[in-house]
Amino acid sequence: MTIKDLAIKTGYAVGTVSRALNGHPNVSEKARTAILAAAQECGFQLNQNAKQLKQIHSTNILLVVKGTRNDLFAEMIEAIQGLVAETPYQLAVDYMDEDSNEVLRALRLIPEKKPLGILFLGGNTGNFAENFAAIDVPCVLVTSDASQLPFENLSSVTIDDRQAACEALELLISLGHRHIAVIGGDPAISDTSRLRMDGCLDAFRSRGIPFDPEKSYRAVRYSYQGGYEAAQDLLSQGRSFTAIFAAADVIAIGAIRALAEQGLKVPEDVSVMGVDGLPLGSYLVPRLATVRQNVRDLAKRSLQVLLAAIEDSAPARHEIVPYAIVQRESIRQK
Repeated sequence: MTIKDLAIKTGYAVGTVSRALNGHPNVSEKARTAILAAAQECGFQLNQNAKQLKQIHSTNILLVVKGTRNDLFAEMIEAIQGLVAETPYQLAVDYMDEDSNEVLRALRLIPEKKPLGILFLGGNTGNFAENFAAIDVPCVLVTSDASQLPFENLSSVTIDDRQAACEALELLISLGHRHIAVIGGDPAISDTSRLRMDGCLDAFRSRGIPFDPEKSYRAVRYSYQGGYEAAQDLLSQGRSFTAIFAAADVIAIGAIRALAEQGLKVPEDVSVMGVDGLPLGSYLVPRLATVRQNVRDLAKRSLQVLLAAIEDSAPARHEIVPYAIVQRESIRQK
């Protein structure tokens, strides 16, 4: 009999069975009792050589980060590292370009890292739909919603990106703005970008305001440079707008710089609003209006969901965490 056989017999994950047999502290008493009883009943003997080999990587949690210039992700990684440090696990962090396939990347890393579970920070559900079936460890997609995917080992924790963007646009519209430029990511490769774009369109439609994405939407990387270049392009094309909604604070900050170089003041000439709630935004002049995500809550719930799946074979969960609309000095009545 193998550990996998014991996992099938008890209904617990292989990782949970392994930790129970090895006296690992992060196993519920219920699971430990059931596993040890089943092992004794079947006369299971732990192979000490295999045990020693397995322990080389037995505590790894893999964090796959999609995007190398996203300040929100940097803040979240720091929070996750702090939380994992309070557990018996080790965190292995891997960074990749935001245009790359995060699932294929994880599949290449699994043989080397041998993770007990994986956190995906950012992701495209299309990539998961195509390739995730080959991954058999518990996983959590952070900041994207995986609830429509049919995988029992894939959870997700995120905000409601569509509703958040819709509320942000409605705030700008309520301030009298009708000509609003939108800068975000590429909706074709980013679920977050697509949902935030859909939220913007929802707001425009509900208020009967025409919006032409070809003229007033710019798809860029989530970076200061991306926001700067997008705003430059909008201005050079002669687009008329009184407000900019940026799908990330870093994009908004880059756009503000481009506006300043053209002699435009925020918010006197153009109101600017972002998403994320980066600490930097509260120190800008003017302070940046934003949709604040609670980084600590996102990190904490994501890790809790993953550990529950690893240690107790908990089923997949899909959670939506709250956000807050923060009205600050960078927006004003038109």
